[in-house]
Amino acid sequence: MSRRSDAWLRLIHDVGSVEGALGKAMQAQYGIGLSEFRALEILSQSSNSELRMQELAARLGLNQSSVSRMIERLERSKLAARDVCSDDKRGVYAVLTEKGRLFLQNARSSYEASLDAAIRSHAASLSDIIQLLGE
Repeated sequence: MSRRSDAWLRLIHDVGSVEGALGKAMQAQYGIGLSEFRALEILSQSSNSELRMQELAARLGLNQSSVSRMIERLERSKLAARDVCSDDKRGVYAVLTEKGRLFLQNARSSYEASLDAAIRSHAASLSDIIQLLGE
């Protein structure tokens, strides 16, 4: 295997480790999955805090069925809601609720702290990988 291929595999491993640490932190502290947190974050950055379900799926890198189930879980927690498009009754939007906005504001600092810690724990490896990939 080439050095570049080896570096790529190490990067995938390190990213997976960071993702795992973030997921555990969000679940332990807030009872929410990492994809759910990211969905709320994406909705908060969208116009009117809403997106068509298929657009949210694309931004999360998930299929529509997974996103539909996710929004259902977020609806039960009242963090998000579904809304039918007024122009096209077939279109369904995911909408961030006020409770979801407040939840997100509270969870962001923990997310950022967990992200910083996870990246720091892989800093040396990530630096080596970036150097190898740049060659």
